[in-house]
Amino acid sequence: MSQPTLGILTLYLNERRQLEERPVYQKMIAAGKKVGLEVYVFTPQDVDEQQRRINAMCYNPETGRWTRKWTRFPHMIFDRCRIQNSYRFKQLCRFRNKYKHLLFLNRPLRNKWTIHQVLSGVASIKPHLPSTRLYRSIQDLQSMLRTNSLIYLKPINGTGGRGILRIERSLSSPSTVFVQGRDHQRRIIQPQKLTLNQLATKLAAWRAVDRYLVQQGISLKLSNGRVHDYRMLVQKNGNGKWEVTGCAGRVGANRSITSNLHGGGKAVRMDELLKKWIGDEQRIAEVKEEAERISLEIAQYLEEKYGALCELALDLAIDRKGHIWLLEVNPKPAREVFSRIGDRETYRAAISRPIEYAAWLHRQKGKRHGDVTISIVEETDPSTSE
Repeated sequence: MSQPTLGILTLYLNERRQLEERPVYQKMIAAGKKVGLEVYVFTPQDVDEQQRRINAMCYNPETGRWTRKWTRFPHMIFDRCRIQNSYRFKQLCRFRNKYKHLLFLNRPLRNKWTIHQVLSGVASIKPHLPSTRLYRSIQDLQSMLRTNSLIYLKPINGTGGRGILRIERSLSSPSTVFVQGRDHQRRIIQPQKLTLNQLATKLAAWRAVDRYLVQQGISLKLSNGRVHDYRMLVQKNGNGKWEVTGCAGRVGANRSITSNLHGGGKAVRMDELLKKWIGDEQRIAEVKEEAERISLEIAQYLEEKYGALCELALDLAIDRKGHIWLLEVNPKPAREVFSRIGDRETYRAAISRPIEYAAWLHRQKGKRHGDVTISIVEETDPSTSE
């Protein structure tokens, strides 16, 4: 019997064929060798459809060198592709559709609005969802501001803090708001005072209708004025079960309304941040336990709803009372937050668990096993996916 193979499906970032997560893939390939799994990296551009073969990118942990080799399609595919506004993403959609019969560890989720609607139907999860609506006109902002002095506007498909606005109601004028945030290139937008009509004009230029969410704001500013939240990573383990891998805090850059690391944010240990934010050790323990329970419940429910998943990152906000709010679900999570806080054990687990799960999944292939889900991946329009 030939060695099982796992193909990590990704996208090139540019025409120079640059990969975003090359160091992570190197570690995953090394982890694969330890469990008897051959792992290589490929993109839809590397597929020769006529010959039914792939010009795979292979890494040798002993020599530290990358090479290319033509190989057959893998037994399993780990989809790490994030949304791009490019022809490369359209190629990805065609690949997913054409090869939907293959075994995927994970499949795409829908956009933030659809995920919010789906989770709103679960009684135990709904209390942890900020009030949210789809932006269709400036009246949606006005309506939300009547009951919330602070709201956020975010793209339904955005990542990395791009295009997010923090909007605060003016106490002196109902038609005036204070706005700050980041543009679509992740550049900081300085605080400014705008009328609602001026804001409506700005959002029209951004083509925000049906592409943005209006969401209840949670007060998350620390004593130094910087915002913070928490990144919870849940993954399938080597027995095919969902498990919490770890959670870390993130503190935003100066004058930033988001905590994203790519936007200049800083990673902080969860306990350290909660001690400053809540203080009481017993309450902190309760909050951590509740955050893990909710995160696992969300992962299990989304897999039941959409098909196979192997990992999710949940961005959580925790208010002063210790109530947990789900800000976002990320099906293609980065792992460097654990490296940045110096938690090497969690970082190693975050890298190895998808590989260990793939090895387990291959062993179950051909067997009847109640808790295995084989993904059927559909073509997804870039404007409505994830």
